[in-house]
Amino acid sequence: MTFALEPLDPDDDRPPYEQVARSLGAAIRTRKLGPGEKLPSHKMLTEHYGFARATIQRALRDLEDEGLVVSRKGSGVFVRNRTERPAGLRPYVEQAFASSNVTIDFAGFSSETLHGALQEPLDKIRIGRLTPKSIRIRILVPDMSVPQAAPVKREDCADDPRLRARMHDIMIGYTRSISDAISELGHLGLVQESNVSVRVHSGTQFFKLYVINNEDAFFGYYPIRPNKVVAQGEAIEIYDLVGKDTILFHHSVNDGDSSGGARQVEQARMWFDSVWDTIGRDFDADER
Repeated sequence: MTFALEPLDPDDDRPPYEQVARSLGAAIRTRKLGPGEKLPSHKMLTEHYGFARATIQRALRDLEDEGLVVSRKGSGVFVRNRTERPAGLRPYVEQAFASSNVTIDFAGFSSETLHGALQEPLDKIRIGRLTPKSIRIRILVPDMSVPQAAPVKREDCADDPRLRARMHDIMIGYTRSISDAISELGHLGLVQESNVSVRVHSGTQFFKLYVINNEDAFFGYYPIRPNKVVAQGEAIEIYDLVGKDTILFHHSVNDGDSSGGARQVEQARMWFDSVWDTIGRDFDADER
């Protein structure tokens, strides 16, 4: 065959359609199949992977749902252009852990989404299916010991220390869990080097940013929505930063000169480093 696709893992216990979708998705993310390029035919994919046509069709539907491909009746299946639809974070995080040296920089309101995206690749390291040599994660979050623009009480937009204490506890939970999981890999000898660093800053974080292996950047805005939470035993109507409504847009150094992707990643790295190295303050979750 003339196209290069990632081989299937013989130890992968996921359903065949998920294995095929992962292989094709990896080819798209690494530009082996570029934006606008037509995918191999169903017949060619069936012969390549050794699975039934129905399996190939299910895999392609999943890729279409993920926004990676588009089906054009009578013409075939094509890789979407990056500008057509935002991309999901999880597959790129898993792809990053196939590298020898993994770096993830995250800036946001909390690290809940990052925590969820790390679970599958960390499980694969534990069972030996992924073998990075080093993992370095930097997490930049707001300092909840000082008033923030949000969350605030809905009635008068006033600061409430109980809301900040609640967000502090949420942030502590996720950052500590990430740190403990990465440290465990080092203690078990599964990675040679591992480090998770957390810094806080005094400003409200109105957007989230991920820079993965210095090659891919994901950026999205937190909308502010009315919400009702329980803080220290009392239900409080608030204006909140809502992460679940955040759409992430992807830029890559592999996007090509005309797309500006490389410049976007460069600027994301510059912004993160500038905050980390200046107004960011070291934070140890175990001391609070």
